[in-house]
Amino acid sequence: MSANSSSTPLPPLRKDRAFWGLTITQFLGAFNDNLFKQLVLLICVDVSLKSGHNFQTYAQAIFAIPFVLFSGLAGWLADRYSKRLIVVLAKVAEIGIMLAGVAIFLGGSTADPEALIPPLFIVLGFMSLQSAFFGPPKYGILPELFRSGDLPNVNGIVQMTTFLAIIFGMALAGIGKELLGDDLWKLSAVCVGLAVAGTLTSLLIRKTPIAQPGLPFEKSMLAIHHSLYEILKRDRLLRGALLISSLFWFVGGVVQPAANELGKNRLQLGDGRTSVALAWMATGIAFGCVAAARLSKHKLNFRLVTAGAWGMIASLLLVTLVGATAPAPAPAPAPAPVGPPAKVPVAAVESVGAMLVSAAPREWALRFALTAVGFCGGLFIVPLQVLIQIRPPAELKGRMIGAMNLANWIGIVCSAFFFGLCAATLAGLGKAAGLTFVPISWIFTLLAVVLVPVALFYRPRLEMPAADVTPAG
Repeated sequence: MSANSSSTPLPPLRKDRAFWGLTITQFLGAFNDNLFKQLVLLICVDVSLKSGHNFQTYAQAIFAIPFVLFSGLAGWLADRYSKRLIVVLAKVAEIGIMLAGVAIFLGGSTADPEALIPPLFIVLGFMSLQSAFFGPPKYGILPELFRSGDLPNVNGIVQMTTFLAIIFGMALAGIGKELLGDDLWKLSAVCVGLAVAGTLTSLLIRKTPIAQPGLPFEKSMLAIHHSLYEILKRDRLLRGALLISSLFWFVGGVVQPAANELGKNRLQLGDGRTSVALAWMATGIAFGCVAAARLSKHKLNFRLVTAGAWGMIASLLLVTLVGATAPAPAPAPAPAPVGPPAKVPVAAVESVGAMLVSAAPREWALRFALTAVGFCGGLFIVPLQVLIQIRPPAELKGRMIGAMNLANWIGIVCSAFFFGLCAATLAGLGKAAGLTFVPISWIFTLLAVVLVPVALFYRPRLEMPAADVTPAG
């Protein structure tokens, strides 16, 4: 039974403990994921600067593959068992995984970042596995907890707080890495505290009836269950939303490592400023999600998808322009003469305040462009997210969210290989042209081209009440 058909009156969202419990829980989980992932990606860039090996591609793939392999199983579990129970168990597992991260940083040193990569990749994989099982019940429980008319608002707030978590997580990863140096275990210990807090807030989530008690397991549930496949085959609206949602995450999966390379290698911004630039993008997504919820007015308005697609195209082209017009980096200094090494003064660590509010014009242009990418992305994704949640029959919602996660993370796996291929190709082209840098910013132009068909041709029924979008029967 869904919340929409329940005879028990539901409190307003602002007074609903379950709403606040779920919102805070997913905020803390997203914060942890993005803090730890961005920290690993920045360490990968350090390795790239020293050895030329681009481990960001592998990190992106390792983070995405558990979602591809286990989203179907997670969707089945979300329909077969209590969604609340799975959320709580996933948060408990997160505590242990984050403790393993602390142990790795205590036992290793950032002076040899390549030695940290293998164990960090293992923790990153388990963190992704935990998130893969957390996603379907987190999203699938929304229609069970709240009224259909509240779902655009709920989704806007959930998406906004998710991307606020991304903002703080990515920013703290870069700033903390720059400030703490070889004491990164302290930053990892913050992740443990957040996992504990998230476990406690998950207990506030209201219990809901199990969607399909005793649902038998079938092999097809590891991918897309045959019942879902039949729905997707005949429901063009739902199928299109699923595919375009996957494209959105493909674009996002390329933007993060490309922006890391652009900031650290091309613009020479350092860990903190590079992460702050990405945090600006996440800020844009948060505001875009809120704007989408407000503009929707309890309706699914697909004009927002079109407007968001065109806005992302223009903003990605602006990022390309910022990177392409940057001056070439200064040549590496000549080798020091043989003899006793001279004492090098320790550089002063830049203050957090300076990283946040002080920047050169080109850096401000990058921040503005990434913010615009994010804002338009928020407009783009919210209508699709709501449709995917409320369109399927109640007994298939958990598995539909699992299928959505599967499609999204297939997009992110593809993004990892796309980024790796583009980075290698652009490095070769830059070398052939005699450039002293990799023209990495052209990746953003390729992403803009990928979005053009959506902007031109995605034209579903433009507006419909959220309560009427579920097909009869």
